[in-house]
Amino acid sequence: MSHMNNSTLKITGTFIDEVSHDIPSWNWGEDEWDKDFAAMKAIGIDTVVMIRCGSERWSAYPSKVLEKYENAYRPPDDLIALYLRLAEKYDMKFFCGTYHANRDWLSAAYDVTKETDLMNRVCDEIWTNYGNSPAFGGWYLSQEIAGRCSFNVVKCFQIVGKHCKQISNGLPTFISPGIEGANAGSRRNLPKGQRKKLSVTLDEHYSDWDWIMGEIKGAVDIVSFQNAHVTFEEMPDFMAINKALADKHGLTSWTNLESFDICTASLPPIKWQQMLMKMEFAQNAGFEKAITFEFPHFMSPNSCYPQAGNLYKRYCEHMGIKI
Repeated sequence: MSHMNNSTLKITGTFIDEVSHDIPSWNWGEDEWDKDFAAMKAIGIDTVVMIRCGSERWSAYPSKVLEKYENAYRPPDDLIALYLRLAEKYDMKFFCGTYHANRDWLSAAYDVTKETDLMNRVCDEIWTNYGNSPAFGGWYLSQEIAGRCSFNVVKCFQIVGKHCKQISNGLPTFISPGIEGANAGSRRNLPKGQRKKLSVTLDEHYSDWDWIMGEIKGAVDIVSFQNAHVTFEEMPDFMAINKALADKHGLTSWTNLESFDICTASLPPIKWQQMLMKMEFAQNAGFEKAITFEFPHFMSPNSCYPQAGNLYKRYCEHMGIKI
């Protein structure tokens, strides 16, 4: 077994995507989730992030607000309560994701006031119901944007981020934006040449996020960019820009080392060599923390994907973790 390599940044946080958007649901109960939290704890994960508390009519907890305003279905289980229990048991911090309505924020008809009023009501309900848990560590603003064309969401971040901090006595808020890189078009079946042509340049990315970070400062504390949409050739440059911009604007910089292969249609677990490269790039860029999207599906020994259990083994071997 190899010893820990200081040139790679350890993964200490993960998203939990149970109100799923584009990956399958686990159908796990408390026993299965307990087993997975134990596997997370074994490799040093101390932060779990529920990526959204609701999406359209689906919700992670029985929400009177979402039932009233979005005609939401009532779920059979309260996943927020479950995750908080397990976070307390394994001494982890839980970040709660906000509501994601999936309305088109690029449309001229998008109503920021209506959207943020609803998101704030949901956050009030969550804080009232669960804010007394010692594991409740902060908020994740669930809308994922890539540039200044999503200025409506920047307004949402300003309003909802400040509201979350106000009601929870200043608990941190964070976002995990995308980057419209050369891999972004892979999900839209665009040919490689066209993907590259449509991808954002380093200068464009810097300009957009210099503006966005200036706008969200005071409402958002942590920025953790996704990296799957960026090619490995460009990844170190984008990571360097992300870290420099966060430092410039006084924001905490985490990185989201995504553990799936976006260039394969079924989104399988990533190849170990590619994950290792991401970890090395992140270490070189000087990030404060690495999280992943997301452990239960793509890195867990309990995953339905056999490759995920093997990725867990390779990671443990590299980090010198005995399992």
